[in-house]
Amino acid sequence: MSTEQVDKATLLEGLNQDLAHEYQAIIMYNTYAAAVAGVHRNELKNFFLTEVADELEHAQFLADKITALGGEPATAAAEVDYTTVAREMIENVARAEKETIERYVVRMKQAESFGDYGLAAQLGDMIADETNHKEEAEKLLHGKWEN
Repeated sequence: MSTEQVDKATLLEGLNQDLAHEYQAIIMYNTYAAAVAGVHRNELKNFFLTEVADELEHAQFLADKITALGGEPATAAAEVDYTTVAREMIENVARAEKETIERYVVRMKQAESFGDYGLAAQLGDMIADETNHKEEAEKLLHGKWEN
């Protein structure tokens, strides 16, 4: 097995992990939008639903890239932490986005090492998107909460 094949296999494995977590984010945001209740329901529902579109775009990019590299895209989502407590929803979102950023930084370095600079650049854009999502969630956490 050549070094390139090992690198490609490692990259594909990581991209599929990323894809499973994008599916997780889509499900999490959609579910939280439906389940959120209380005084902040409308604002939080809109926040969650707005995020779905970005995560779906990321998932589509990853699935396309995986197939372009000769792999098979993941079909299962990572597990979603379900809660009906609004503050916990936002905390889960912030944590998930932080973990996604960390994975994408690793994947960007792998893509560069593999020589796929287009993938590395796209992952950089996705890191920026996820950073914005995380920061928005963190801003929501700074507010006053009633359950």
